[in-house]
Amino acid sequence: MNGADTAWMLVSTALVLLMTPALAFFYGGLVRSKNVLNTMMMSFISLGFIGVLWAFIGYSLAFADGNDWIGGLSFAFLRGVGIEAKGTIPHALFMSYQGTFAIITAALISGAIVERMRFSAYLLFISLWAVLVYSPVAHWVWGGGWIAKLGALDFAGGTVVHVNAAVAALVAALVIGKRREYPSSSLLPHNVPFVLLGAGLLWFGWFGFNAGSALAANGIAGLAFVTTMLAPAATLVVWTFLDILRSGKPTAVGAATAIVVGLVAITPAAGFISPMSAIALGAIAAVPSYFGLILRAKTSLDDSLDVVAAHGLGGTVGALLTGVFAQKSLNGVADGLLFGNPGQLGIQAMAVLAAIVYSGVVSFILLKVISVIVPLRVSDNDESEGLDVNQHGEEAYLNAEGSTIGSY
Repeated sequence: MNGADTAWMLVSTALVLLMTPALAFFYGGLVRSKNVLNTMMMSFISLGFIGVLWAFIGYSLAFADGNDWIGGLSFAFLRGVGIEAKGTIPHALFMSYQGTFAIITAALISGAIVERMRFSAYLLFISLWAVLVYSPVAHWVWGGGWIAKLGALDFAGGTVVHVNAAVAALVAALVIGKRREYPSSSLLPHNVPFVLLGAGLLWFGWFGFNAGSALAANGIAGLAFVTTMLAPAATLVVWTFLDILRSGKPTAVGAATAIVVGLVAITPAAGFISPMSAIALGAIAAVPSYFGLILRAKTSLDDSLDVVAAHGLGGTVGALLTGVFAQKSLNGVADGLLFGNPGQLGIQAMAVLAAIVYSGVVSFILLKVISVIVPLRVSDNDESEGLDVNQHGEEAYLNAEGSTIGSY
């Protein structure tokens, strides 16, 4: 057990936990005012339900000894998970740190189905998804499963977190269908400062997400910290130029989105690539996500808050570029294409494809099964009224006389 490592991981766990409320502000600002509480609750509720499920069974399925596909039940209900060492930190702390990843991954899905999904159906879906999709994929990559044995690199969750969640979000958006007013009406963000606040807090928390994934206070943590600072900065620069070239004006929502895309893209590579490669990775990642957003807006797909473009494309590009920029001299793991190992790129692609197929198929099955138990979406009248009132019995904004300030 190492005191410095333990202290750093205590901080990192708190930082990653903060990312879920940060996501709530990021998503909440992007929706209309009549749905802001419901949207934020979709993130906050994950803190409770996914956190408890992780302790009950999720952690065991992800990290207990099992086979190439799934962990065993030896850690179920935290049996054998105490203050004994796991590496150089307490085992219970490692469990908690990994639990914060499961929590935010489930919450990410909500961005594709805001303003129309019944809250009870959403809660049932993310609970089942966290156990049946997230935990197995985490085992494949981080728990000694078949993708780990293949040699795929995923430092902090490009495949496990972002691609995994984005595919589930896409399937959910397709199964549930688009909002009543989409795309005929302009469904604009009601609070852009919330969006900027959420993006800023996400960047802050992401230092724990990436640098904490070193699981120690060491040089690799320092490298991941630096790459996590530089990659989103490069994405923001490129995104700003793209905004100016396209419309003549850099937008605040665009800047916030760019930061998130850069953070997503660097996540799988953070401890494997150099700072200058991180700048290149962040700059490259801006382009597919930027034009992915534009293309999606021209379709009938109502991925409301662009989870697929930001997390799906960003995570995929980051995972693939990890296979290009990785340097064995930095952490002793593997070289990428630019350093003489073209096969790593193929391994990265195979890992991404496996997550896409598994998450897509199981997410579809779960949604169809849940729809037999409870309707997936609210009624047209409830959707028109807003989900804050009919799903939670609350309203976000009141004037001085105590009445609601508009519905948009």
